[in-house]
Amino acid sequence: MRNFIRFCLRIFFTIFKTRCHIDFDENELPKKGVYVSNHVSFLDPILLFAFLPGNPIFALNGHLYRKPLIRFLMKSADVIPFNPIEPGELKELINKINSGRLCVIFAEGRVTENGGLMKIYEAPGLAADKAQAPIIPVWISGPQYGFFSKTKGKLPHRPLPKMRITVGKPRPFKLKDELRRQRDHISNEVYMLLREMCFEVNYNPNISLFAQLMKTGKVHSKKGLFKRPKFIEDINRQPNSYKDIIIKSFVLGRYFKKRSFHEEPIGLLLPNSIATLCTFFGLSAYERIPVMLNFSVGAQNMLSMCKTAQVKKVISSIKFIKTAKMENVVEILKLNGIEVIYLESLAKKITLWNKIGAFIRYKIKRVPHRSGGSKKAVILFTSGSEGAPKAVVLSHANIMSNIKQMSAIETINTTDTVFNALPMFHSFGLTVGTLFPILEGAKLFLYPSPLHYRIINELIYEIGATIMFGTDTFFRGYGKLAHPFDFHNVRFMFGGAEAVKPDTRNMWMERLGIRVLEAYGSTECSPVISANNRIFNRFGSIGKLLPAIQYKIEPVDGIDKGGELVIKGPNIMLGYIMPDNPGVLVKPKDGWYHTGDVVDIDEIGFVYIKDRIKRFAKIGGEMVSLNAVQEMVCKAYQWMGTDFHYGVVAIPHESKGEQIVLVTNNNQVKQEVLHDYIKNNGMSELFLPRIILFKDTLPIFATGKMDNVTLKKQVLEELSQSAAAQ
Repeated sequence: MRNFIRFCLRIFFTIFKTRCHIDFDENELPKKGVYVSNHVSFLDPILLFAFLPGNPIFALNGHLYRKPLIRFLMKSADVIPFNPIEPGELKELINKINSGRLCVIFAEGRVTENGGLMKIYEAPGLAADKAQAPIIPVWISGPQYGFFSKTKGKLPHRPLPKMRITVGKPRPFKLKDELRRQRDHISNEVYMLLREMCFEVNYNPNISLFAQLMKTGKVHSKKGLFKRPKFIEDINRQPNSYKDIIIKSFVLGRYFKKRSFHEEPIGLLLPNSIATLCTFFGLSAYERIPVMLNFSVGAQNMLSMCKTAQVKKVISSIKFIKTAKMENVVEILKLNGIEVIYLESLAKKITLWNKIGAFIRYKIKRVPHRSGGSKKAVILFTSGSEGAPKAVVLSHANIMSNIKQMSAIETINTTDTVFNALPMFHSFGLTVGTLFPILEGAKLFLYPSPLHYRIINELIYEIGATIMFGTDTFFRGYGKLAHPFDFHNVRFMFGGAEAVKPDTRNMWMERLGIRVLEAYGSTECSPVISANNRIFNRFGSIGKLLPAIQYKIEPVDGIDKGGELVIKGPNIMLGYIMPDNPGVLVKPKDGWYHTGDVVDIDEIGFVYIKDRIKRFAKIGGEMVSLNAVQEMVCKAYQWMGTDFHYGVVAIPHESKGEQIVLVTNNNQVKQEVLHDYIKNNGMSELFLPRIILFKDTLPIFATGKMDNVTLKKQVLEELSQSAAAQ
């Protein structure tokens, strides 16, 4: 009778678009084990009863066991009421598993209210550990969009959502002896398994960014028969729906398709705005590569970026150029043979037929290039050791993987409004601040500059933003000027690009009642590598590595505990394009990326940064090459000969993250001279050393290279002694 009922249920659910995928041969199903599943709707136990292999026992929490429909449909199943915090019931369950049975436990204990993972109980881990049984992770997706879920108002509901059950391979589960008495660590291990499953199920390595936009738009574009919710807004205060964004992207994409060649790199010199977003997606839709130009680095560096990426066309805005006073930059670009196209001029060339064609493409859901994968999606820039910016090429799969990695640790939905003032020419601002909310179905507000502290505070209060991304420098500015109620709606905020200082974190917690969650990444990693979240968060740590990231710790001379973090994963870049070899992609060796950071990882996976061995400084979230600063000083004083030594190190700064210190045996070096040199050569003001120290001798290796580690120690000692003397 049991098999007949299961067969009938399976046929019924299959007719209504339910599919089950099992990642292993059912003949290899262990005799005893613990199915651990997420919990997205009241249908979950019935779905698992119909599709799971074997004859498992269902340990159902009271809220499920009390449902008459569930008890009726699962009348022939082995069902036991189960309270995850009741030791007696857990012991009874362990005895049943030990007798050679499979068991199903919903690790969250209750139906999710946000569509993602919630609190994880330790019962599944304890049961598996005590019974010496493997855990079989199960991920259910789809029912959260149906009427049997608890996500009404947070996710778009429809009568017959597609449902999918994914059963992962059995995994041995044995707790470390030193963690046995710490119950939180047990739930942590179960959480990590489900987090990995969440990423594996939701990540599609082949879909393009524009195809994902169309897919998300299809789910979220309508509310009822006629209402089209507005999801995206900028300082013009004219909200746009997914339909608006997609149609505008089609219009712009078709225009540039006719005036450029396949996979041509096209520069974007634009601030955060809906126009920038539509231009980005328009180029991406027709396989043109957006090159995000950093307009804060000076004219010479921007020209270097264009030459490195072989950019011949730059899209900009007359209004933006005038507001930012960048007329000289445009002139330099034009003098070097680069065509500058203004969106205002382009708008006059768009005809009614162009708009009608775009509307038709939207209605028939035509995606010009559905496949993304390892194709180039965007080119960003990071500082090179030689000073000139080097290009980082990211693929569609890189960006999509990082978005799904983030969604696996923090779920966002239609009730969220993300405020993003981080510029899109930064990987953090592009992937996390912009694409993450758009492609996950949350609302987004784009603001052109993170430096307008008072205005941003007022806007966040006005729009009721629930999520923020930023850097320690910006968070300090917002927090100091904020009214205690400005951020009353914020659920969480991530700080990245530089370390979040204890003072900043404490100010937000004590004054505004908000935890600042620290994340860590680099442009080369699309960008996020690790992050804390609201479930597992440790102050002082950069969190746990994201799903699907492999790592190894390579020893560093002079470092006893920890080593350089080297990682590999789907979010690692396609490669660099170096300034001295324009247009040529240099791939990372065997797919491994050397972060240049010395880290230590504790017993449950939290990562702690100890030091940085790469020659960069992070000043207000901007990466500055210390070698480039050193070269700048040498050139500024080359008229004095080559007998002098110049050492450049970065030390912590209270508000900027880090500051640059120049150490030299040349007593003639002055800040004013360096400042004039920087200004005259179109370099960034960030290159100016804020402190200059004079020493007769500088520490040098036997090879003749500067011993920067020793030099930094000497600088810190001298500055601390000076501070103590004052």
